[in-house]
Amino acid sequence: MAADKEGISSSASSNSPTNVDDKLQFEEVTAFSNPLPKDRDLGVYESDEDGQHFRKNPFLDPDVADHWRAVYEKSDYECRHEFDPDFTWTEEEEKKLVRRLDWHCVMFFGLQTDRGNLTQAVADNLLNDLNLNTNDYNFGNTIFLFSFLLAELPSQLVSKKLGPDRWIPMQISLWSIVAMSQCAIKGKTGFYATRSILGLLEGGFIPDIVLWLSFFWTTLSGTTIVTSILAFALLHMRGVAGWAGWRWLFLIEGIITFIVGIVSFFMMPASAVQTKTWFRPKGWFTDREIKIVVNRVLRDDPSKGDMHNRQAITPRRLWEAAKDYDLWPLYAIGLVAYIPQTPPNTYLTLTLKALGFSTFNTNLLTIPSSFFHICTLLLITQLSERTNERTLVSMLQPIWTLPCVIALRFWPGSGIDSKGTFALVTVLLSYPYCHAILVGWTSKNSNNVGARSVSAAFYNMAVQLGNICANFIYRTDDKPLYHRGNTQLIIINLLSIALFLFTKAYYVLRNRHREKKWSALTPEEQIAYKRDTKLSGSRRLDFRFAH
Repeated sequence: MAADKEGISSSASSNSPTNVDDKLQFEEVTAFSNPLPKDRDLGVYESDEDGQHFRKNPFLDPDVADHWRAVYEKSDYECRHEFDPDFTWTEEEEKKLVRRLDWHCVMFFGLQTDRGNLTQAVADNLLNDLNLNTNDYNFGNTIFLFSFLLAELPSQLVSKKLGPDRWIPMQISLWSIVAMSQCAIKGKTGFYATRSILGLLEGGFIPDIVLWLSFFWTTLSGTTIVTSILAFALLHMRGVAGWAGWRWLFLIEGIITFIVGIVSFFMMPASAVQTKTWFRPKGWFTDREIKIVVNRVLRDDPSKGDMHNRQAITPRRLWEAAKDYDLWPLYAIGLVAYIPQTPPNTYLTLTLKALGFSTFNTNLLTIPSSFFHICTLLLITQLSERTNERTLVSMLQPIWTLPCVIALRFWPGSGIDSKGTFALVTVLLSYPYCHAILVGWTSKNSNNVGARSVSAAFYNMAVQLGNICANFIYRTDDKPLYHRGNTQLIIINLLSIALFLFTKAYYVLRNRHREKKWSALTPEEQIAYKRDTKLSGSRRLDFRFAH
């Protein structure tokens, strides 16, 4: 049959919204953190005679239910015993679970306390104390990002084998020890070494944790606010025990992260059916709530049960995911989209110091952009949910950034007028961050648990490669106004917009092509295809790419 050359899973899986598409190991719990919208076109919720809402159920088709039941049994899916095509629940029950799980996710507020503090440390003369210049600073960031990139995929493979409930706490605890050790670095060698080790240990953490998506990214921005205030206090410790303030900053924030790492060993269950343990004998859920969690996730995307949560990714699965060219446009966006914002952000404290702001005020002045960044992040992800639109909504990021980088390049007061430059950079860094949408979008278009894990790593590797490139844009021979660098940012920003438009057109045309081939099949042939095809994930003919 000609249809066997392309693919998808059941039609229900093609309609998942952006922020619940990521199942790495224990999505049964966390997918609830971002509930589906009431999609008017897709009928995600329907009402019974009493007016109660329930989720559209792809398993009401007996053939679909039998197919996926067999898949779950074959994969030894840990929650398969809770799979029930006829089970129903109310919208209010689901909302209660969402609220409860959000509180369990609050622990991740502490994860980033030592990931961004290098920017704060350079405001306290770290570069002068270690006899470094801005090119050395760039090279240290490049070492970190390159190490991060190298560890991305191996970390994902380890996580898939051990389970993120074990691997993530180990990562946090290990990198916090290295973060604390930064308080003892004496020069360039120690700076480069700790940057490299931190990158190797932190690599892969983002793909492991993306199942929290918009909540997680909001947490990161919120952490920046808290750590900026904390840095204001810690940097005042300069001179205590003969130490510079940045040494106290690294030590104390590293200790905070270490505590979070230890606590996370006790806070992360392997799955919805595995929340009971010796220190949590009652678990997180009642029997009914477990059933709601599991069936809600599977009805959102039946393929989320095609692997169990301790199943390693084989080389064959890895190769299949790597050669899936339909995801390459998303990797290209990841490579380019975040470059225009990176140099202004990396150099924020250095820029403010150069404009005459004090060390302490410099760290406080980073707070407004972080606050507005949270607001625009929440707005853009909600807009994507409500409109079921990914490309055009995500493209708001480069559209927001473009006039700002043009002003950085051509406004005569840029880098000279302290208040005006601060306002301009604050507006630029308040941009609507589309990363959460892109991560979910990549996961959605993978349409397979094993492929999701790998594609998430590939996407983040592309992002880190873009960040590496970004560290070569602002250079010492272009300071202090960075005219050459800002010209490059304008060009890259325009390229980013073009890539978004290309990706939109690509997926629209791919879907039209598949729909034409699918419609040419008789109803009997379509049923036989769904039952017999050996294709999986996004290769299936009945899969439609999200865009």
